[in-house]
This record gives sequence, structure tokens and C-alpha cells, in this order.
Amino acid sequence: MMHGGFGGGGGGGGWMRGGGGRGMGGRMGLDQEQEEGGELYDHEVVVRLMAYMRPHWKRLSITIAAMFMYTGTIVVMPLIVKLIIDDFIHGDNLSGLNWIVPIFIVVALVQYGSQYVNQRTMAFVGQRVLYKLRMDMFTHLQRLSMSFYDRNEVGRVMSRVQNDVQQLQEFLSVVLVTLGDVLSISGIVVAMLILNFKLGLITLSVIPLLFLMLMMWQGYARRSFMRVRKAIAVVNSGLQENISGVRVVQSLNREDANVKSFGRANAEHLGANLQATKFTAALFPAVEVLSALGLAMVIFFGGSMVLDEVIEVGLLVAFALYIQRFFEPVMNLTMQFGSLQRAMASGARIFEILDVEPDVVEMEGAVVLDRVDGEVRFEGVGFHYNADEPVLHDVNIHAVAGTTVALVGPTGAGKTTIVSLMMRLYDATEGRITVDGHDIRDVDLDSLARQISVVPQEPYLFSGTISENIRYNRTGATDEEVESAARAVGAHDFISGLAGGYDSPLQERGSNLSVGQRQLISFARALVANPRVLLLDEATANIDTYTEMLIQRALSELLSDRTAVVIAHRLSTVRNADMILVVDDNRIAERGSHDELMALDGLYARLYSYATDGVGEDGDVVFGDQPKVADATSNGNVADGTWLVTMESPRGTREGTLELAVQGAALKGTWSGPQGAQEFSGGSIEGAALSWRVEMEGPMGKMSLNFSGSVDGDAITGSVEFGSRGSGSFTAKRAESGVPAE
Repeated sequence: MMHGGFGGGGGGGGWMRGGGGRGMGGRMGLDQEQEEGGELYDHEVVVRLMAYMRPHWKRLSITIAAMFMYTGTIVVMPLIVKLIIDDFIHGDNLSGLNWIVPIFIVVALVQYGSQYVNQRTMAFVGQRVLYKLRMDMFTHLQRLSMSFYDRNEVGRVMSRVQNDVQQLQEFLSVVLVTLGDVLSISGIVVAMLILNFKLGLITLSVIPLLFLMLMMWQGYARRSFMRVRKAIAVVNSGLQENISGVRVVQSLNREDANVKSFGRANAEHLGANLQATKFTAALFPAVEVLSALGLAMVIFFGGSMVLDEVIEVGLLVAFALYIQRFFEPVMNLTMQFGSLQRAMASGARIFEILDVEPDVVEMEGAVVLDRVDGEVRFEGVGFHYNADEPVLHDVNIHAVAGTTVALVGPTGAGKTTIVSLMMRLYDATEGRITVDGHDIRDVDLDSLARQISVVPQEPYLFSGTISENIRYNRTGATDEEVESAARAVGAHDFISGLAGGYDSPLQERGSNLSVGQRQLISFARALVANPRVLLLDEATANIDTYTEMLIQRALSELLSDRTAVVIAHRLSTVRNADMILVVDDNRIAERGSHDELMALDGLYARLYSYATDGVGEDGDVVFGDQPKVADATSNGNVADGTWLVTMESPRGTREGTLELAVQGAALKGTWSGPQGAQEFSGGSIEGAALSWRVEMEGPMGKMSLNFSGSVDGDAITGSVEFGSRGSGSFTAKRAESGVPAE
């Protein structure tokens, strides 16, 4: 069950973090790494990884059998060399070479074949294990509650999914190679002791030194390798955060500061790697010195035994070969030492995530909601992220089926948290929330998601086509239903203007569309799911006034017979709500209709006066505490007349003339430019804010110009969108005595 977004899907905005993670009291999640991680052998990690290998036991058996054959050839080949030297060459039995040499070649071929089979089957099993592990990680991350993502940075989670899983790719090969090396060492030790017990003991006297050195090295290397893992997690987190927020970074000119911050994290990663390299580099030559010492002892003591005719030359040669073959797997073990530690550390970190239990869980025997009326109740609901920092307290709401409830109030009051609780991204810590009388904690999560759609403040689109994004929560929707939803929210015109229409591909997060266009698609995505409850979290905050007007008109029909919960800071958009709830100081401070709340003259009345920018309901302009009748330029006459427009577009500067006429809150007029004159209507004006759309034929075909701006005396400034062709800005000056006809 995905907990990342109901209905409207997407992400972004405060709703994904329960109001921006207010009251989190600092993150205490995956970034709190254990300082002493990376054990050489972690029994729990090995046991759990073996469970992933169990389905492949047949191939594992083949791998192990091939490994035993390969180990056998390593032990046998020096014995064959001894036999050739002592029995055939030294004994002048050259005819015996005719059959011993082919045997030697056969053993070499068996060695090659067994190693090939071992490597190939081992690689297959390793890749299948990684595939299953990645799928389990992704599935589990989809099911984790929002509180997990509140506590953990995305970059650190990504580090575990990518880097740590990739690190485990070495685990199977390291384990099997290590097992093969241990078998080789054991076989060589037994063979040397059988051939000559005394010389064998002398040769193996360097082993205690080897183990002492490894024990000392391992203590330092473990902390060093863990430091590397922690450092790369910080680097990944910084990369993810800065790349995702590159627009904000550049707009605030934070590039230099962020480069310095990233440089510190990158320098720590560099230092950690250099330290790890130093330990690795120190171990390898030390093992070679011990190998040379062992060989020197064989030559010295073995040579004396040959001169004393205690042993034959062939046995001395065999011992020399065994010493070489003995330290070769030791060298391999040394080189795999760090890999094995990193694999253990990565395995522990991966299973740490897989062991995290979701806070929001579906109870056994949960009720499946087929179709609901849409009655929503909050009964004494309280919520906190940390016990000592309450976010909501004793919230009581009754949304009658088919009505619209608006949530307004200061930023950070808890409005988005109420919506998050309704979607069950979190569970209330006090009280209960019901839909048609069913406690949502007793409801099947899939069926609850089908009843609720959300449009977040910051739209989140996924890679794919526009059609696929609109169908995101209802993949079975027909093309007609997709187009109908797009028409309803005013998105059809700009979608049709794209080269691929509804099949136009979207870049990451829909970055090839404007913010307003992305929000319209997010709106269509919510509507095509045909929910009984529609949640709008500042859904029109990123849309120009003209588009918002189209959506408001569509909503009057779309919200009929649906329950809607609307969060809005632009209070004029919720005046007609059946119930307005004012959220302040973690509770419902006021409730009632617009008129009732205005009569109450409380917080809502103050917020409404601020939102209307000083323009009262009856045209009064507020200056301080004294009302004053608006002059002739208020509202209507503020925009009436002729304007000289300079427009900055992606194709350069354009100039034109604008005739505006205001009737109440409606705006119409004529735009005259290089392509001729074009009349328009359907614009809107609210206080000093105005917007309008001009449809015209350009050199590249039909084009829509969406203007939105504000009037300040004899000047208008604002932005203009050119559909799929980009956006720009415009300034306009009032013409003093009209404009001559062109």
C-alpha cells in the first residue's frame, strides 16, 4: 500500500510533510549512524542474506561443487610437480613423463573449467539476489508512513537504496571466494604437514604474525570504512537537495555558499577514502613481506635438509609452490577484508530500513468502502509529532456529505495537518476521524484512497506522458474521461496546443511546463479519479487569476454532490463555502459562514480585510483604522482605458496597445499588436489584481497569451505565459490621450 499520495497523487507542498514537519524537533533517523558499524562478520546479516539465496540452492550447490574441484586442483598440482622431479627426472625414468604430463594438463583444464562454472553461477545468483533485494527495498519504502520521511532526508535514503545495495553485490562473491580461499589454505596446510611435518611447522610459523597483524589492522579499518559510508551519504544528500532546489538556489544567489558547503562534505568524503586507502595500502605489502619470509625459511631449512639428504629436491620445490599458493589466498583474503566489512555494514544499513515498521498500518479485517456519501467527522482529534509539541488539539469538524468546508488561518496553524490526517498519511494521536461513520483506522487503505483525491499546493508530476499523469490514480480511465477532466479544469486548451497533445512527454517533475500548467494537470488527475471527497490544499495558489476563475466556475459543477475540504489563503475564493473553519493556535478558533464570521469581527474578519488588500466588500478602501470612500479610480476605473504595452517574450521584445473595459469584476478589451487586433472577454479584476487571456494567430499557429498583473496608478506590471512556448513579463503605461489608430 502506497502512503505517498491519495487520489490526486503527486507530492510537494506541506501536505507531504504534515505542514512542513512542524514540531519535528530535529531529525533522528538514518542520519544517526552507528559509529562502530562494519563488523567483519555479522551473523544476523549473513542469516538474512542467506534467506535471499535459498531459492537458488541448486545453482549454489553447483558453485560450491566447482569451488571444491578448483581447490583440489590447487592442492594436487604441486604434488604432481614433486612426482615428476623426484620419480621421473631425478630417477631417470623419462618414459613416465609420457603419462604424467597429460595428467598434469587434464588437472589444469579441470582447474580452468571449475573456476569458470564457479564464477558464472556465482554471478547469476548474486544478480538475482540484488534484484530481489532492490524490489523489497522499493516496495517497503512505498509502504512506510510519512513520519519516516519526516525524520530522514531523501538523499540518505537514496544512498542506502543505491550505494548500499550495490555494495552487497560483492557479498556473495566475497563469501564464496573467501570460503574457497579458506579451503585452499586448509588443503595446503594438510598437504605440507603430511609431506614433511617438521618443515611444515617451520614454514607455518609465520601464521601467528599474520593473524596478529590482521587483528590490529581490522580495528582501525572498521572505523575507517564506516566513515566512508557516512561521508558518501552526506554527499548524496547534499547533491539531491541542491539539484532538486536548483531554482531556489539560483534565485537566491546561493551558488557560492552551497559550493562551499558541498566542498566541506566532499572534503570529508575525500579524507575518509584516503584514510581507508592508507590502511589498505599498509596491509598488502605487509602480507607480501610475510610471504617472502615464509619462502626464505623454506629455502634455508629445506635446502639444508636436501643437502643432508633428509628430503628430496622435488619435495622442496613442492613446498616452495605451496608457500606461493598458501599466501595467494591469504592475499585474496586481505584484499577481500575491506569488501567484506563494507558488505556487512551495507547489509546492516539495508536491513535497518527493512525493519522499520510503518506507523500507519491496515488492521486485520479492515472494512472495504465500496461507495460512500462523503460525510466526514473529526471527533476530539489531537495530533503531535513529538509528545511535547502538539500540532492539533481537540479538533471537531463535521463536513456534511456534499458540502464544502474551508480551512483558513495563519501559516503553521495546522490546516495542512488536518488534511494529512484525513488522508491517513498520519494517524491521530487523540480522538478519531470517520467517513460515513467508519473510523478511518478500521478502513481498508486502498478503498479509502479511492474515495479521496487531493490537489496539493505544489504539484508533482511524474516522468511519462500528460495522459499517464492524469490517469495516475485511475489507470483504467478512458481517453474521453481524461479529456473531460482536463476540459473541466481548463487544461485542455494548453494540452491541445502541445505538439504531442495528451501524449506529450513530461520531463522530471513536469519541468517543461509552467507551474500553473502543472497544477492544472494535478487538478485533472484528482478529478478523473471521481472521488467522493476532494481535498484542495492551496490548489489555486500557483495559478493566475484568469485560470483560477475558470476553475472556480468548473468547481461549482464538479463539487456538486461531493464533499470538499478546501485550504485557502486567498479568502475571496472560499466566501461561498458552506462552512468556514478558522484554524489558529492548534485548534478551531472560529466556525461559520462568511457572513457569520464577518459579523463576529474576529480573526477571520481581520484576515479577510488583509486579503482584500484594503478594498472592502462595498468598495471602501481601508487606510489604517479609518474607512474612506473609494475614489473614481477604485476597482472599475483603475484599469479602464488605453495602455501602451512592452512585452518581454522568449523571442524578444514586443510592443502593443491594450484597450481595457471593466464591468464589475469582469474584464474585457482589445489587444493590438504586430499580428493585428484581437478582442477578448472573460478576464477578471479583483482590487488591483487583474488577468485576461488573448487567443491569436501567430507565425507558428494559434497561440494563447495569458496575462496576469497588478495596477499601480498609471502602470501595470505582471507576467505573461505563451503556452508551450514559455513565459515572459510585461509592463504597461496608461496612454495620456488615446493611441492613434495604426
